[in-house]
Amino acid sequence: MQLLLAMISGGYAVGAALGWGSEKLAEIMGDFGLSAAALLAAVSCYTYARTIDSRERPAWLLFAFSSLMGACGNGVWGWYEVVLGEAVPKPSLADFAFLCFAPPAIVGLLVLAKRPVTRAGWVCLGLDSWLIGGSLLTLSWSLALAHAARTAQSGSPGSVPRAALLLAYPLLDIALVSMVLVLHFRRSEANRSAVNTAIAALALTVLSDALFTSPLLSAEYQSGQLLDAGWFAGSLLLAYAPWGARRAHPGPGTPGMPRADRPVSRPISGSLPALTPYLAAAVCTLGILYNVVDGRKVDRVVVFTGCTVVLALVIRQGIMLIDNIALTQELAQKENHFRSLVQGSSDVIMIAAPTGTLRYVSPAAAGVYGREAEELAGTELATLIHPHDLGRVVHEVRRFLAAPPAEEPTTRIECRFKSGSGEWLNVESTVNRHQGGLILNSRDVTERVRLQAQLQHSAEHDPLTDLPNRALFTRRVRQALTGRRAGDHSSAVLFIDLDGFKAVNDTIGHQAGDELLIEAACRLQDSVRAGDTAARLGGDEFAALILGDGSRDRSAREYQVREIADRLRTTLSQPYRIAGSEVRVAASIGVAFADPGITPSDLMRNADLAMYRAKAGGKDRVELYAPQMQAEVVRKAELAGRLRTALHDGEFALLHQPVVSLATGEVTAVAAQARWRSAQGILFTPAEFLRVAEYSEGAAAGPEGRSGLPADTPTRAAELGHWLLEEAVAQAAERHRIGHDVPVAVRMSAERLLDRAAPLGSVEALLTRHGLPSGALVIELTVSDPRVPFDELERRLAALRRLGVLISLDGFGSGYAAISALRRLPVDILKLDRGLVEGVVESARLHKITAGLLRIANDLGMQSVADGADLPEQVMALRAMGCTHGQGVAFSGPLDEYRLRRALVRGTFPVPGGAAQPALAGGSSGGSMAIRRGSHNETPVPPA
Repeated sequence: MQLLLAMISGGYAVGAALGWGSEKLAEIMGDFGLSAAALLAAVSCYTYARTIDSRERPAWLLFAFSSLMGACGNGVWGWYEVVLGEAVPKPSLADFAFLCFAPPAIVGLLVLAKRPVTRAGWVCLGLDSWLIGGSLLTLSWSLALAHAARTAQSGSPGSVPRAALLLAYPLLDIALVSMVLVLHFRRSEANRSAVNTAIAALALTVLSDALFTSPLLSAEYQSGQLLDAGWFAGSLLLAYAPWGARRAHPGPGTPGMPRADRPVSRPISGSLPALTPYLAAAVCTLGILYNVVDGRKVDRVVVFTGCTVVLALVIRQGIMLIDNIALTQELAQKENHFRSLVQGSSDVIMIAAPTGTLRYVSPAAAGVYGREAEELAGTELATLIHPHDLGRVVHEVRRFLAAPPAEEPTTRIECRFKSGSGEWLNVESTVNRHQGGLILNSRDVTERVRLQAQLQHSAEHDPLTDLPNRALFTRRVRQALTGRRAGDHSSAVLFIDLDGFKAVNDTIGHQAGDELLIEAACRLQDSVRAGDTAARLGGDEFAALILGDGSRDRSAREYQVREIADRLRTTLSQPYRIAGSEVRVAASIGVAFADPGITPSDLMRNADLAMYRAKAGGKDRVELYAPQMQAEVVRKAELAGRLRTALHDGEFALLHQPVVSLATGEVTAVAAQARWRSAQGILFTPAEFLRVAEYSEGAAAGPEGRSGLPADTPTRAAELGHWLLEEAVAQAAERHRIGHDVPVAVRMSAERLLDRAAPLGSVEALLTRHGLPSGALVIELTVSDPRVPFDELERRLAALRRLGVLISLDGFGSGYAAISALRRLPVDILKLDRGLVEGVVESARLHKITAGLLRIANDLGMQSVADGADLPEQVMALRAMGCTHGQGVAFSGPLDEYRLRRALVRGTFPVPGGAAQPALAGGSSGGSMAIRRGSHNETPVPPA
């Protein structure tokens, strides 16, 4: 665009210099060519004014009107010269149009100028304009205008208007030039390029006007001469001004934004706007003095104009003096204000030179750094920063200084700063640029950093033992499996559980338990290597991460880690001195290795499974993870999932096993047992599903993540127990109605019997609803949890016995609570544990134990039932010991309802060895359990 503009203007100038080839063409180009160029400028400025929406629009509309007046003037001039072939009259419409060119342009420049904010600013703007305009008027009058005025007035009587018209052109041009010069230094930052181009176009037009009004050219001027090239170029430049500026800037908001790459104004160029009016006044004064010294007569117009210029200069200087005094006072007030802020601030404010030397340090340094401000001033900033932080600080400062100020005006740096006592303080600084250097607003954040470190430590460590917690341990396991250790598969995770810790809490209190945990954590921390990690996962569970040594020999690595685990187990199993007494706990440890591709969660899960296997295998041992452990967990989870829907789908069946009198072979009771019928019709034994239910009830319960069982398995087990009781009572009532008066025995744990979540009086409600007579229900009670309250259990059993329910102590001879339950609970029947019955023939030791237990039962007047009497030899041995009843395959296996009724009709089973006589006095040799209720009072036992 600029090249095209230059080519067109240059072509016009060449044509004008060569006379355009003919006088007629010269007149056309000199008149209508200038009119077309001015009209183009008017259309361009008007179009641009309609596309913008800002305070600049009136200025470009005024420029469009000014150019339109120039186009009209040149058009009228061409009408006379080209169309009519006459000389242009003086004055004419062309003169009126040309006189209307300057005022709109002057007003447009005022609109584009930076407007003063005070009255004094407006006065100074007017005075500056007059200083420049008066000086130009003085020089122009002395050089040419006085002679032109006298020449114009010496003619005909109508020469006075002609003289006024002749002087109007240069006076308006002088006013326009004055505004151009004044406003060139006061223009707004917005759209600077467009304003500069417009000012250049108007200046070129004024220069051409000045040459036209000079005495040397005005008399010999003809249209189409080289002087027209100046007007033509000025119009084209004004037409280009708005669009060239738009192409130079990416958006309307960009010109007003500060640019980082804009060169900083030099002091001399910054003071030039203020010196311009004084320079003009000095030129005017020197011109007058030159004429006086040379002995020339000074014109009155020059004297008057010069006096007004001097007066304007004096007034302006007075205004500036008053303004400077006010500014000085305001500056002093602001300086005192900011000095008070800086000196009274608790933050340390420092100014550093580009070389890094501290030029200024606020007095707050004495309280923050413990060093006087005068002592720090002149010190190299790098010598005060911790050596480990210096490189990072220098890099950040260089990056900040290289960034554009508009994009990043400030930055924040945190480092350690040396105090007067030699201590390193954590300092946070806000950094700003200042004359090539830096301003640092610094504050002491040592306490905040310490608090953050403390909070971070608390979030990642156990509050009791100060060992890493699960979150930190998991992150370190993840780090061990990734990065440069990703290919090292010899790392191992140990999960550790303290066996018997719950008993410590229950016996000597939780405070002692906490002390034991702290001591165990210290032992664990001291036993692992420096690079390994010991952690507490919660409760009495600990963990250790043993980092690998890069060894590819798996067997050697397993041996080494097992040795470490055995050492930990031995260390943790040593006696603890707690509250003046010796406490012992054991440690079960599970070990899992970082196999290729394993995730941290899977590795920790494997170690947890191995630890659970160690506890299930007898505790106080070390177990290495094997894949079948996970397979077993999956199998249990599938079994539990099937158990969850089996009840609702009707997959359970109720069988009964006869309880036979060992004296007569008579069926005295039936034991209800559940069976799980598969989709193929196969009945699974209780070993496949009751183990899941018992496990989830608390006998050997563990967390879900360890056992692999769903969280709702206890609820499903309770539903199964309730179904078993209800079905057994319902079928027993039906049998009683048809004449089979044998009680039914239902196995029930003490925990379930005391479960507060179960409906209150559920057993009583069943007896009432189905009309089961007294003595027809036997509750086979199992006590496996040491936390069962015997007082509450005794009251519950007494209430059931008042309804005629018989109580059988199941699993007698095993478990911790057998003797205690026998002593405190109202029991009618003792049911020997299957483990005693299975070995009563082969083991002399079990024979003696079983005989002793049966003697106790007979001495207390209780009946006894041998569970698992599967062989004739076992039946004969038990009968010889005084056992009254037996249950097992030696008589009959579990029967469905049809076969059970047939057996009850028959009434007896053959007893191996024939009829028997009572071996011990006091016991019953036969009869039904329902008849043996007797008294519900506890048989007194002599003290040992």
